[in-house]
Amino acid sequence: MSTQIGHFIDGKHSAGQSGRSADIFNPATGEVQDSVALASKAEVDDAVARAAEAQKAWGATNPQRRARVMMKFGALINEHMEELAELVAREHGKTIPDAKGDVQRGLEFVEVCMGAPHMLKGEYTDDGGPGIDLYSMRQPLGVVAGITPFNFPAMIPLWKMAGSLVCGNAMILKPSERVPSTAMRLAELLQEAGLPDGVLQVVNGDKEAVDALLDNETIQAVAFVGSTPIAQYIYSRATANGKRAQCFGGAKNHMIVMPDADMDKAADALVGAAYGAAGERCMAISVAVPVGEKTADTLIEKLVPRIEALKVGPYTSENDVDYGPVITAAAKERILGLVNSGVEQGAELVVDGRDFSLQGYEEGFFVGPHLFDRVTPDMDIYKEEIFGPVLTQVRTESYEEALKLTMDNPYGNGTAIYTADGDTARDFAHRVNVGMVGINFPIPVPLSYHTFGGWKKSGFGDLNQYGPDAFRFYTRTKTVTARWFSGIKEGGEFAFKQMD
Repeated sequence: MSTQIGHFIDGKHSAGQSGRSADIFNPATGEVQDSVALASKAEVDDAVARAAEAQKAWGATNPQRRARVMMKFGALINEHMEELAELVAREHGKTIPDAKGDVQRGLEFVEVCMGAPHMLKGEYTDDGGPGIDLYSMRQPLGVVAGITPFNFPAMIPLWKMAGSLVCGNAMILKPSERVPSTAMRLAELLQEAGLPDGVLQVVNGDKEAVDALLDNETIQAVAFVGSTPIAQYIYSRATANGKRAQCFGGAKNHMIVMPDADMDKAADALVGAAYGAAGERCMAISVAVPVGEKTADTLIEKLVPRIEALKVGPYTSENDVDYGPVITAAAKERILGLVNSGVEQGAELVVDGRDFSLQGYEEGFFVGPHLFDRVTPDMDIYKEEIFGPVLTQVRTESYEEALKLTMDNPYGNGTAIYTADGDTARDFAHRVNVGMVGINFPIPVPLSYHTFGGWKKSGFGDLNQYGPDAFRFYTRTKTVTARWFSGIKEGGEFAFKQMD
């Protein structure tokens, strides 16, 4: 029997008051399994006002005590790993191993936040002038907002929650209305870990809730992950309203394969990076760029049997499937429409998954794997982010041509190169205009004590997600110049001058 998921306000579940709701589908069956309340502007504003009151005491709590909440929270995530992975898989459709990875990568930043007191230290200069000391403090912003996507129901909410809260802020989290259950459960676990009531409010909703957050004067910063058009919209509206914003959008990630690369390792990497999570990752490799005809022919030869052997099915098949369904029927229709456009525009469809159907799950949102060769940059399947299990191959004649192809693309999230030559790898890492680079590593998502962020149309804002940038984004610096008049007898000074 389906239930309606409400909101999480002041430390407890709260039913929606707007009268509006959205269906939550089981992607494997196509059936509605639950519904979620969609908050009105009034509900959002009320949650923000309550959070602002709760933040006062939380912001005044010393960083070590806030870090202890993260320590307990991390332990609870580990304790409930199986349950959280099940929630992720049930609403998103990813396999259980992939869902556990989703939770784990979020947990890793929670672990970094356990060391927040060190990251929140200010700076100090003594005797900057006669009896003058200067020091800076990192202070919380107040109330901030996190708006997170459907494709990582645990990881990205954890990136937003952990960094903002340990810095002393209150957060309004608006998860994707397609996958709300994981965020709600994480809120419960944070409460159990000792987070005071109201410091984290989970408000479910759609564009009305988003716009309410963007326009609310109390909200000081907005952190978003999603598509590029929405990232641009949120960044523009948030900054126009005087808010700090970091907004991460879409991607078209290229992997260059040099003639000297280990072709078996390159093929294995491409299959995992292109088809894992049904391609619904902003860091998925969707464009293979072999250098030279022989390299391209060999790569296709290696890829085809690997792709044809992929197992597609529901997460309930445990570890016996490689990827599951896409998120909605509309997503499936869009992916297949782009595949058809590729055929019509002259690309060679080497592996055709358009007729894929899974017995017993015919109404599910499953998409078979596809592989295109001889794709050109003017084709829609190259220009658009497909966000599905589709790998395209663009042939190039030289390393410089392959590099230029990658650099000319309007997106700049992630990229990779497979080569045995250190000079080529080093040149690529230094020259390519992409935010995250892999060398013989297909999905270069940095560990959580570094930082995650794309360039060009993949990222808007000056500071990245997690790592040191999170502590910069979620705090502001206050600098104090202090003088104590011990032994100073002169009168007032009327000219603004440099320090002696």
